[in-house]
Amino acid sequence: MPESKHVTQDYFAELHVAGLLANAGWNVYFPHRDKGMDFIISKTGPDGREIIRPVQVKGKYPTSDKSNKTVYGYVGKLNQIHPEMVLAIPFFAAAEIGSPLFVAYMPFSRIKKHSRGYRCEPATFTNGKPGPRRDYKKYYDANGMAILERPGWAAGSE
Repeated sequence: MPESKHVTQDYFAELHVAGLLANAGWNVYFPHRDKGMDFIISKTGPDGREIIRPVQVKGKYPTSDKSNKTVYGYVGKLNQIHPEMVLAIPFFAAAEIGSPLFVAYMPFSRIKKHSRGYRCEPATFTNGKPGPRRDYKKYYDANGMAILERPGWAAGSE
């Protein structure tokens, strides 16, 4: 894939996720320099305390020749990590242009060390389309955004 297309897709994915979070009531703050976290979100929680979470967005853009996978998601470097971070993974369908099929909002506790950096694979990939893995469904779309507010979210004890 040409570099310019990849950069354009990444920018779209970041703005798409930021827009979804803003629509869910989160305040979104973009950095002056993109050297790690893509943006920061904040929201007053149900207990009146301010919730602040750094967000990294890593879109998945499969090609039409992508083979079936029982585990699928992000494997690679993360420029910065933080115990309260959100790894937002928008999943796109192969050979389709447009919005992602769904977005996973993953807590740091679900991100593991890997020889290429880190891995977080909350999906499967079958017949040209990703799908949520059973044990990770709670982290997707509106459900995933809702549990971002819970006190135990970062530790995976939501």
